[in-house]
Amino acid sequence: MSILKSREAVLALAILALLILIAGRFPAFVTPANLARVLTDTSPLILLALGQMAVILTKCIDLSVAANLALCGMVAALMDGAGVPLVVILPAVIALGAGLGAVNGLLVWKLAIPSIVVTLGTMTIFRGTIFLLTNGAWINAHQLSDAFKALPRMVILGLPVMAWIAVGAVALIALAVARLPLGRALYAVGGNPHAAGYAGISVGRTQFAAFVLAGALAGLTGYLWVARYAVAYVDIARGFELDVVAACVIGGIAIAGGAGTVAGAVMGALFLGIIKNALPVVGISPFWQMAISGSAILIAIAVNTLARRDPGRIILKQAEART
Repeated sequence: MSILKSREAVLALAILALLILIAGRFPAFVTPANLARVLTDTSPLILLALGQMAVILTKCIDLSVAANLALCGMVAALMDGAGVPLVVILPAVIALGAGLGAVNGLLVWKLAIPSIVVTLGTMTIFRGTIFLLTNGAWINAHQLSDAFKALPRMVILGLPVMAWIAVGAVALIALAVARLPLGRALYAVGGNPHAAGYAGISVGRTQFAAFVLAGALAGLTGYLWVARYAVAYVDIARGFELDVVAACVIGGIAIAGGAGTVAGAVMGALFLGIIKNALPVVGISPFWQMAISGSAILIAIAVNTLARRDPGRIILKQAEART
């Protein structure tokens, strides 16, 4: 069937099958109210996966997104404690996240350091900065203002604002990838950097822009995370970068760059979000989430590799048949 050739269609069927399987044992899991809760819980993963998708498309990877989230979330909490209004906090943390992403992008672009090395380093630096800012202290719910905590939890048309922000980001990123020159540049740089250079596309600038986008989304997510869960500390979202990469790879974003879709990244995030929310329901420890994410990455990469290898084998066999 031609529909099964689409990664997005296969993933959508997998999500549907997973929901049916869970509903067989726990029907309450698939009620509209609970599915809205699952979408809200998965919103941070969706937002970060969108940024990571852009980075991976350019043959890079950003392992610092969760640390970026944590630092921006802590800064947002500290600003709130200092009496700064939310209308100032939001653009400030988005700009901070974009700036942290720009640091990654500049190091990759100007110094030609592999992105995995750069972001492993900045991941540690960002976490260390949080400790320096707070001396390891937590900021708890009673230290945060009601206005700060209210925005992500506000319900509009049955969905919290946090979920609506994720939906809006998906629509904007999808439109940008499809319509803007940057979207085409992401695929061109990841697909064939040399050809992109000959076509007048700056590989370094495109990678830089992808890191800035990922950082800005991490900054936004940092506020949303801290405001929704009403807590900020050094280790917030530690290890979440693995889930972000897993969501992209499961969604068909080629780790080698140049291939993938916004829909795939979103469905990869939803797939992991459903599993994460279903684990306690079926009596499995949430600590298995890390193992599941790692296994999913390996399986998805293996599937992508086999899918790319098959056309080459067919061409080779046809060439051998002619000789």
